[in-house]
Amino acid sequence: MYLAASLDRGLHRRLVDGLYVEAMVMADEARAYFDMREGSRAEEDDPLRRVALACESLKVTTRLMHIIAWLLSQRAWQRGELDDAEMQDEKYRLGHAAGTDPAVAATFPFAARALIEASQDLYERVARLQDRMARPRAQVEPSPARALMERLNTAF
Repeated sequence: MYLAASLDRGLHRRLVDGLYVEAMVMADEARAYFDMREGSRAEEDDPLRRVALACESLKVTTRLMHIIAWLLSQRAWQRGELDDAEMQDEKYRLGHAAGTDPAVAATFPFAARALIEASQDLYERVARLQDRMARPRAQVEPSPARALMERLNTAF
């Protein structure tokens, strides 16, 4: 049984499409910000801070590329380009991305911190989605809202 089989196909498509747009916009914002920072001379006074910022820009980029790759494989599965058996392969799982040390991030400008935190948040959401999809439908706990809706439907 494939991972997405535990989700409604329409819901799966909407989630993947929304996350894909969010990841692509964030990747464009990160590229623009870190490219602009490279040309800036403000960070040149402290070489360690420059290296730390360069490392964090690579971490943000890596996170986003793992997310985008995972979402593209989900889209390929939706279109039938990959079958359920292929999707079981480890290469189609979300790749590992290193987190950012909050103490290091605190030394960066607000815009850099916002990009770092947003990319970590998006990565964590996609990881939770992947984990949720990996659970068989029987193991998924029904949400209280869905249970209430079902009770209302049966009552009327």
